[in-house]
Amino acid sequence: MISSQRQQYILRRLRTHGTVRCVDLAEDLDVSPMTIRRDIAALEDKGLLKRVHGGAVTTSTLMSEPLFAAKSQNETGDKEAIAKAAVDLVSPGDVIGIGGGSTTYMFAQYLFESDKSAGITVLTNSLPVADLVEGLENRDVEVIVTGGVTTRFKSLIGPIANNVISSLRVNKLFLGAHAVSLPRGFLTPNSLESSTNAAFLSIADHAIVLADHTKWTNTSLSLFAGFDDVETIITDAGLPQESLDATRALVPNVIVS
Repeated sequence: MISSQRQQYILRRLRTHGTVRCVDLAEDLDVSPMTIRRDIAALEDKGLLKRVHGGAVTTSTLMSEPLFAAKSQNETGDKEAIAKAAVDLVSPGDVIGIGGGSTTYMFAQYLFESDKSAGITVLTNSLPVADLVEGLENRDVEVIVTGGVTTRFKSLIGPIANNVISSLRVNKLFLGAHAVSLPRGFLTPNSLESSTNAAFLSIADHAIVLADHTKWTNTSLSLFAGFDDVETIITDAGLPQESLDATRALVPNVIVS
């Protein structure tokens, strides 16, 4: 593996976990710890991370925020599979919306590092998603941030965000959900967040929800969309067959990653 590929792997791990250790990276990449230290030094020179004893930490205050960092590590393998499947739905030059949350953050990470991101425009209310662009070598991505009130998970919500969103248009929208309720729809714990998600849905030609299997057993407060508002759901193989069949009866396209 060449140095640029190793460095992209290091950044990917760092964005997911907030911190990395040289010994772990050396084992993952089958190289010496000295090689990893050189890669980390090169990335620090570019301002993309901060070296610490034995490894590195992110320079982003967003990913070091405990709540977001902890949430983004839950069901990581399932979320990675969902994120990669979602990237397949993007074409170069698309205008897309990306909502807040750890699964949509992981989707953005894989998207921005793929050829599918060429010439895309992204509208997002997620500060971590916007922050990803700062670490890109290829800046052929335009990101528009909505503004608004910041949640504890670093999403921007409320009337300001809604007004910005309502004045624009996206051809594809990628949203997460805190809970999936059969047969009601998709929910979040926060009514302001729910209204911002609804604003996103109102400007999208095609709405895609990214939800790992645990969301079907979650409960939440505020409904932001029914199943008839969504064209595609991407989930993982951990979803029980009964729930999968019931969901497929309600949504035109269900992708199991």
